[in-house]
Amino acid sequence: MSERPAVIDLFGTTPAGQEIRVLTLTNRHGLRAQVCDYGALLVGMEVPDRDGRLADIAHGFDTLEGWLVNGPYFGATIGRFGNRIQSGRFTLDGRTYTLATNNDPGGIPCHLHGGLIGFDKVVWQVVAASGNSVTLTHTSPDGDEGYPGALTATVTYTLTDDGELIWQAEATADAPTVVNLVHHSYWNLSGDPRTTILDHQLTLAADHYLPTTAGLIPTGEIAPVAGTPMDFTLPRVIGDRLGEDFEALRLGNGYDHCWVLRPGGGVCLAARVRDPKSGRVMEVLTDQPGVQFYDASFLDGVTPGKGGVAYASRSALCLETEGFPDAPNQPDFPSSVLRPGETYRHTLVHRFSVE
Repeated sequence: MSERPAVIDLFGTTPAGQEIRVLTLTNRHGLRAQVCDYGALLVGMEVPDRDGRLADIAHGFDTLEGWLVNGPYFGATIGRFGNRIQSGRFTLDGRTYTLATNNDPGGIPCHLHGGLIGFDKVVWQVVAASGNSVTLTHTSPDGDEGYPGALTATVTYTLTDDGELIWQAEATADAPTVVNLVHHSYWNLSGDPRTTILDHQLTLAADHYLPTTAGLIPTGEIAPVAGTPMDFTLPRVIGDRLGEDFEALRLGNGYDHCWVLRPGGGVCLAARVRDPKSGRVMEVLTDQPGVQFYDASFLDGVTPGKGGVAYASRSALCLETEGFPDAPNQPDFPSSVLRPGETYRHTLVHRFSVE
Protein backbone atom coordinates (compact mmCIF):
# COMPACT_ATOMS: atom_id res chain seq x y z
CA MET A 1 0.00 0.00 0.00
CA SER A 2 1.44 3.40 -0.94
CA GLU A 3 2.04 5.86 1.87
CA ARG A 4 -0.58 8.59 2.21
CA PRO A 5 -0.55 11.51 4.64
CA ALA A 6 -2.58 11.24 7.80
CA VAL A 7 -6.00 12.88 7.90
CA ILE A 8 -6.34 14.40 11.37
CA ASP A 9 -9.29 16.47 12.60
CA LEU A 10 -10.15 18.11 15.90
CA PHE A 11 -12.81 15.99 17.63
CA GLY A 12 -13.38 18.07 20.76
CA THR A 13 -11.91 19.22 24.03
CA THR A 14 -11.85 17.40 27.37
CA PRO A 15 -13.19 19.09 30.53
CA ALA A 16 -9.51 19.64 31.43
CA GLY A 17 -9.02 21.61 28.20
CA GLN A 18 -7.04 19.01 26.26
CA GLU A 19 -7.72 18.89 22.52
CA ILE A 20 -8.78 15.48 21.21
CA ARG A 21 -8.14 14.41 17.63
CA VAL A 22 -9.67 11.83 15.34
CA LEU A 23 -7.55 10.23 12.61
CA THR A 24 -9.19 8.81 9.50
CA LEU A 25 -7.67 5.74 7.86
CA THR A 26 -8.70 4.69 4.34
CA ASN A 27 -7.91 2.01 1.80
CA ARG A 28 -8.22 1.90 -1.99
CA HIS A 29 -11.63 0.17 -1.79
CA GLY A 30 -13.24 3.01 0.16
CA LEU A 31 -13.20 1.43 3.61
CA ARG A 32 -12.78 4.03 6.33
CA ALA A 33 -11.76 3.64 9.97
CA GLN A 34 -11.72 6.52 12.44
CA VAL A 35 -9.42 6.32 15.47
CA CYS A 36 -9.40 8.76 18.38
CA ASP A 37 -6.50 9.56 20.70
CA TYR A 38 -8.93 9.60 23.62
CA GLY A 39 -9.10 5.99 24.80
CA ALA A 40 -7.35 4.76 21.62
CA LEU A 41 -10.95 4.37 20.43
CA LEU A 42 -12.27 3.08 17.16
CA VAL A 43 -14.84 5.81 16.54
CA GLY A 44 -16.27 4.41 13.33
CA MET A 45 -15.82 1.72 10.68
CA GLU A 46 -17.40 2.13 7.25
CA VAL A 47 -17.54 -0.94 5.00
CA PRO A 48 -19.59 -1.74 1.87
CA ASP A 49 -22.46 -4.18 1.53
CA ARG A 50 -22.82 -6.58 -1.41
CA ASP A 51 -24.11 -3.70 -3.56
CA GLY A 52 -21.18 -1.45 -2.69
CA ARG A 53 -23.13 0.78 -0.30
CA LEU A 54 -20.96 2.04 2.55
CA ALA A 55 -22.28 2.13 6.11
CA ASP A 56 -20.81 2.60 9.56
CA ILE A 57 -21.18 -0.77 11.31
CA ALA A 58 -19.73 0.20 14.72
CA HIS A 59 -21.75 1.59 17.63
CA GLY A 60 -20.59 4.88 19.10
CA PHE A 61 -21.30 8.59 19.40
CA ASP A 62 -21.30 11.60 17.08
CA THR A 63 -19.34 13.87 19.42
CA LEU A 64 -16.61 13.58 22.04
CA GLU A 65 -19.10 14.26 24.82
CA GLY A 66 -20.69 10.83 24.37
CA TRP A 67 -17.33 9.09 24.43
CA LEU A 68 -16.33 10.86 27.67
CA VAL A 69 -18.94 8.84 29.56
CA ASN A 70 -19.09 5.78 27.22
CA GLY A 71 -20.50 3.34 29.76
CA PRO A 72 -20.68 0.41 27.29
CA TYR A 73 -17.00 0.84 26.21
CA PHE A 74 -17.93 1.35 22.54
CA GLY A 75 -14.78 0.97 20.42
CA ALA A 76 -12.49 1.18 23.42
CA THR A 77 -8.97 -0.05 24.03
CA ILE A 78 -9.33 -1.72 27.43
CA GLY A 79 -6.55 -1.95 30.03
CA ARG A 80 -4.79 -2.84 32.12
CA PHE A 81 -6.95 -5.90 32.38
CA GLY A 82 -9.90 -6.47 30.06
CA ASN A 83 -12.87 -8.46 31.36
CA ARG A 84 -13.48 -9.34 35.02
CA ILE A 85 -11.35 -10.01 38.09
CA GLN A 86 -13.14 -11.64 41.02
CA SER A 87 -13.82 -9.32 43.96
CA GLY A 88 -11.31 -6.82 42.58
CA ARG A 89 -8.39 -8.67 44.14
CA PHE A 90 -5.46 -10.80 43.03
CA THR A 91 -2.21 -12.06 44.53
CA LEU A 92 1.11 -11.78 42.70
CA ASP A 93 4.44 -12.97 44.14
CA GLY A 94 2.88 -13.27 47.59
CA ARG A 95 1.36 -9.78 47.70
CA THR A 96 -2.36 -9.08 47.40
CA TYR A 97 -3.52 -6.12 45.30
CA THR A 98 -6.92 -4.47 45.63
CA LEU A 99 -8.67 -2.94 42.63
CA ALA A 100 -11.92 -1.04 42.14
CA THR A 101 -15.10 -3.11 42.08
CA ASN A 102 -16.90 -1.23 39.31
CA ASN A 103 -19.26 -3.97 38.09
CA ASP A 104 -21.75 -6.19 39.92
CA PRO A 105 -23.38 -8.86 37.72
CA GLY A 106 -25.81 -10.89 39.77
CA GLY A 107 -25.29 -8.37 42.58
CA ILE A 108 -21.75 -9.69 43.09
CA PRO A 109 -19.06 -6.96 42.85
CA CYS A 110 -16.02 -7.48 40.62
CA HIS A 111 -13.38 -5.48 38.79
CA LEU A 112 -14.16 -4.79 35.13
CA HIS A 113 -12.11 -3.47 32.20
CA GLY A 114 -9.34 -1.78 34.15
CA GLY A 115 -11.36 0.02 36.80
CA LEU A 116 -12.81 3.48 37.25
CA ILE A 117 -10.32 5.23 34.96
CA GLY A 118 -9.03 2.54 32.64
CA PHE A 119 -7.11 2.95 29.41
CA ASP A 120 -10.37 3.80 27.62
CA LYS A 121 -10.67 7.03 29.67
CA VAL A 122 -7.21 8.54 29.17
CA VAL A 123 -5.64 10.54 26.35
CA TRP A 124 -3.08 8.51 24.41
CA GLN A 125 -0.10 10.04 22.60
CA VAL A 126 0.02 9.67 18.82
CA VAL A 127 3.58 8.69 17.92
CA ALA A 128 3.11 7.85 14.23
CA ALA A 129 0.33 8.36 11.70
CA SER A 130 -0.29 7.93 7.98
CA GLY A 131 -3.30 7.55 5.74
CA ASN A 132 -3.69 3.88 6.63
CA SER A 133 -2.09 3.48 10.08
CA VAL A 134 -1.81 5.17 13.47
CA THR A 135 0.26 4.24 16.52
CA LEU A 136 -0.61 5.48 19.99
CA THR A 137 1.09 5.01 23.35
CA HIS A 138 0.16 5.42 27.02
CA THR A 139 2.13 4.93 30.23
CA SER A 140 0.19 3.83 33.29
CA PRO A 141 2.11 4.65 36.50
CA ASP A 142 2.84 2.26 39.35
CA GLY A 143 -0.29 1.93 41.50
CA ASP A 144 -2.63 3.17 38.76
CA GLU A 145 -6.09 1.78 39.58
CA GLY A 146 -4.32 -0.45 42.14
CA TYR A 147 -2.11 -2.32 39.67
CA PRO A 148 1.59 -2.79 40.45
CA GLY A 149 4.42 -1.47 38.29
CA ALA A 150 4.55 1.23 35.65
CA LEU A 151 3.28 -0.19 32.35
CA THR A 152 3.83 1.32 28.90
CA ALA A 153 1.31 0.24 26.26
CA THR A 154 1.43 0.82 22.51
CA VAL A 155 -1.49 0.24 20.13
CA THR A 156 -1.36 0.37 16.33
CA TYR A 157 -4.39 0.41 14.04
CA THR A 158 -3.73 -0.45 10.39
CA LEU A 159 -6.30 -0.53 7.56
CA THR A 160 -5.03 -2.66 4.66
CA ASP A 161 -6.05 -2.84 1.02
CA ASP A 162 -7.11 -6.45 1.71
CA GLY A 163 -10.02 -5.21 3.82
CA GLU A 164 -8.37 -5.87 7.18
CA LEU A 165 -8.45 -3.61 10.21
CA ILE A 166 -5.49 -4.75 12.31
CA TRP A 167 -5.23 -3.80 16.01
CA GLN A 168 -1.87 -4.65 17.55
CA ALA A 169 -1.04 -4.05 21.20
CA GLU A 170 2.26 -4.32 23.04
CA ALA A 171 3.17 -3.59 26.65
CA THR A 172 6.21 -3.62 28.93
CA ALA A 173 6.47 -3.06 32.66
CA ASP A 174 9.15 -2.11 35.18
CA ALA A 175 7.80 -4.50 37.84
CA PRO A 176 5.74 -7.70 37.83
CA THR A 177 2.12 -6.96 36.96
CA VAL A 178 -0.87 -8.45 35.13
CA VAL A 179 -2.08 -7.33 31.72
CA ASN A 180 -4.86 -8.21 29.28
CA LEU A 181 -5.30 -5.46 26.69
CA VAL A 182 -8.58 -5.86 24.79
CA HIS A 183 -10.34 -4.12 21.91
CA HIS A 184 -14.05 -3.63 22.56
CA SER A 185 -16.02 -2.61 19.45
CA TYR A 186 -19.74 -3.30 19.04
CA TRP A 187 -20.70 -4.48 15.56
CA ASN A 188 -23.94 -4.57 13.60
CA LEU A 189 -23.14 -5.72 10.06
CA SER A 190 -26.48 -4.59 8.70
CA GLY A 191 -25.38 -0.97 8.92
CA ASP A 192 -28.71 -0.14 10.58
CA PRO A 193 -28.29 0.14 14.37
CA ARG A 194 -32.06 0.17 14.84
CA THR A 195 -32.06 -3.57 14.09
CA THR A 196 -30.80 -6.43 16.24
CA ILE A 197 -28.00 -8.87 15.47
CA LEU A 198 -30.20 -11.88 16.26
CA ASP A 199 -30.36 -12.79 12.56
CA HIS A 200 -26.57 -12.63 12.11
CA GLN A 201 -24.85 -15.97 11.61
CA LEU A 202 -21.90 -16.68 13.91
CA THR A 203 -19.16 -19.29 13.78
CA LEU A 204 -16.59 -19.67 16.57
CA ALA A 205 -13.39 -21.73 16.31
CA ALA A 206 -14.01 -23.08 19.79
CA ASP A 207 -15.02 -26.50 21.08
CA HIS A 208 -15.09 -25.33 24.72
CA TYR A 209 -16.18 -22.34 26.77
CA LEU A 210 -15.71 -21.10 30.34
CA PRO A 211 -18.77 -21.57 32.58
CA THR A 212 -19.19 -18.85 35.18
CA THR A 213 -20.65 -18.16 38.59
CA ALA A 214 -23.66 -15.91 39.02
CA GLY A 215 -21.13 -13.05 39.14
CA LEU A 216 -19.90 -13.98 35.63
CA ILE A 217 -16.52 -15.07 37.00
CA PRO A 218 -15.16 -18.29 35.44
CA THR A 219 -15.49 -21.29 37.72
CA GLY A 220 -12.24 -22.74 36.41
CA GLU A 221 -14.03 -25.45 34.44
CA ILE A 222 -13.43 -25.73 30.68
CA ALA A 223 -16.69 -27.17 29.35
CA PRO A 224 -17.52 -28.64 25.92
CA VAL A 225 -19.98 -26.73 23.77
CA ALA A 226 -21.31 -29.86 22.06
CA GLY A 227 -25.04 -30.35 22.59
CA THR A 228 -25.51 -26.90 24.17
CA PRO A 229 -26.63 -23.44 23.00
CA MET A 230 -22.94 -22.44 23.28
CA ASP A 231 -22.09 -24.48 20.18
CA PHE A 232 -21.10 -22.21 17.28
CA THR A 233 -18.65 -24.64 15.72
CA LEU A 234 -20.84 -24.49 12.59
CA PRO A 235 -22.59 -21.32 11.37
CA ARG A 236 -25.59 -20.65 13.61
CA VAL A 237 -28.11 -17.81 13.72
CA ILE A 238 -27.41 -16.01 16.99
CA GLY A 239 -31.03 -15.83 18.09
CA ASP A 240 -31.85 -19.48 17.41
CA ARG A 241 -31.19 -20.89 20.90
CA LEU A 242 -31.30 -17.81 23.14
CA GLY A 243 -34.61 -18.87 24.65
CA GLU A 244 -33.39 -22.26 25.85
CA ASP A 245 -33.29 -23.06 29.56
CA PHE A 246 -29.52 -23.31 29.95
CA GLU A 247 -27.60 -22.11 32.98
CA ALA A 248 -24.96 -20.10 31.11
CA LEU A 249 -27.66 -18.19 29.23
CA ARG A 250 -29.57 -17.49 32.44
CA LEU A 251 -26.51 -16.19 34.29
CA GLY A 252 -25.26 -14.08 31.38
CA ASN A 253 -28.66 -12.72 30.36
CA GLY A 254 -27.78 -14.33 27.04
CA TYR A 255 -24.30 -14.62 25.60
CA ASP A 256 -21.56 -12.98 27.66
CA HIS A 257 -18.88 -15.66 27.99
CA CYS A 258 -15.35 -16.52 27.01
CA TRP A 259 -14.91 -19.26 24.42
CA VAL A 260 -11.67 -21.26 24.45
CA LEU A 261 -10.15 -21.04 20.99
CA ARG A 262 -8.62 -24.09 19.37
CA PRO A 263 -4.83 -24.11 19.74
CA GLY A 264 -2.97 -22.74 16.75
CA GLY A 265 0.30 -21.14 15.87
CA GLY A 266 0.34 -17.37 15.44
CA VAL A 267 -2.69 -15.40 14.32
CA CYS A 268 -5.61 -17.79 13.62
CA LEU A 269 -9.28 -17.52 12.77
CA ALA A 270 -11.38 -17.09 15.91
CA ALA A 271 -14.80 -16.10 14.60
CA ARG A 272 -16.83 -15.40 11.49
CA VAL A 273 -19.98 -13.28 11.40
CA ARG A 274 -22.30 -12.94 8.41
CA ASP A 275 -25.32 -10.72 7.90
CA PRO A 276 -27.45 -12.48 5.27
CA LYS A 277 -29.36 -9.33 4.33
CA SER A 278 -26.45 -6.98 3.57
CA GLY A 279 -24.00 -9.71 2.61
CA ARG A 280 -21.35 -8.24 4.90
CA VAL A 281 -18.95 -10.75 6.44
CA MET A 282 -16.52 -10.09 9.28
CA GLU A 283 -13.81 -12.59 10.18
CA VAL A 284 -11.93 -12.18 13.46
CA LEU A 285 -8.38 -13.50 13.77
CA THR A 286 -6.11 -13.41 16.82
CA ASP A 287 -3.13 -14.88 18.64
CA GLN A 288 -4.98 -14.92 21.99
CA PRO A 289 -6.38 -18.03 23.75
CA GLY A 290 -9.96 -16.80 24.14
CA VAL A 291 -12.74 -14.70 22.65
CA GLN A 292 -15.55 -13.13 24.65
CA PHE A 293 -18.77 -13.17 22.67
CA TYR A 294 -21.19 -10.63 24.11
CA ASP A 295 -24.61 -10.09 22.55
CA ALA A 296 -25.00 -6.59 24.06
CA SER A 297 -28.07 -7.65 26.01
CA PHE A 298 -27.44 -4.96 28.63
CA LEU A 299 -27.77 -2.02 26.23
CA ASP A 300 -30.81 -0.15 27.49
CA GLY A 301 -32.17 1.70 24.45
CA VAL A 302 -31.99 5.00 26.36
CA THR A 303 -28.65 6.71 25.72
CA PRO A 304 -28.55 8.21 22.21
CA GLY A 305 -25.71 7.10 19.96
CA LYS A 306 -24.76 8.04 16.40
CA GLY A 307 -27.50 9.86 14.54
CA GLY A 308 -29.54 10.01 17.74
CA VAL A 309 -30.26 6.28 17.67
CA ALA A 310 -30.75 4.89 21.17
CA TYR A 311 -29.04 1.52 20.98
CA ALA A 312 -31.40 -1.22 22.10
CA SER A 313 -30.59 -4.56 23.66
CA ARG A 314 -28.82 -6.89 21.19
CA SER A 315 -28.45 -4.18 18.56
CA ALA A 316 -24.78 -5.19 18.26
CA LEU A 317 -22.31 -7.88 19.22
CA CYS A 318 -18.79 -7.86 20.64
CA LEU A 319 -16.05 -10.37 19.89
CA GLU A 320 -13.27 -9.49 22.33
CA THR A 321 -10.13 -11.54 21.77
CA GLU A 322 -8.33 -11.88 25.07
CA GLY A 323 -6.57 -13.82 27.76
CA PHE A 324 -9.03 -15.60 30.02
CA PRO A 325 -11.15 -13.57 32.48
CA ASP A 326 -9.96 -13.69 36.10
CA ALA A 327 -6.68 -15.26 34.98
CA PRO A 328 -4.76 -13.61 37.87
CA ASN A 329 -6.79 -15.78 40.27
CA GLN A 330 -6.89 -18.95 38.16
CA PRO A 331 -3.54 -20.81 38.18
CA ASP A 332 -4.72 -23.30 35.54
CA PHE A 333 -5.53 -20.53 33.02
CA PRO A 334 -2.92 -19.08 30.62
CA SER A 335 -0.86 -16.66 32.68
CA SER A 336 -1.57 -12.93 32.50
CA VAL A 337 1.61 -12.02 34.39
CA LEU A 338 4.05 -9.64 32.71
CA ARG A 339 7.54 -9.29 34.18
CA PRO A 340 10.33 -6.80 33.49
CA GLY A 341 12.23 -7.70 30.33
CA GLU A 342 9.19 -9.37 28.77
CA THR A 343 6.86 -7.90 26.14
CA TYR A 344 3.12 -8.54 26.08
CA ARG A 345 1.72 -8.80 22.55
CA HIS A 346 -1.82 -9.08 21.23
CA THR A 347 -2.87 -9.05 17.57
CA LEU A 348 -6.50 -8.75 16.51
CA VAL A 349 -7.60 -8.66 12.87
CA HIS A 350 -11.07 -7.76 11.59
CA ARG A 351 -11.28 -8.92 7.97
CA PHE A 352 -14.24 -7.53 6.03
CA SER A 353 -15.76 -8.95 2.85
CA VAL A 354 -19.14 -9.59 1.19
CA GLU A 355 -20.92 -12.58 -0.25
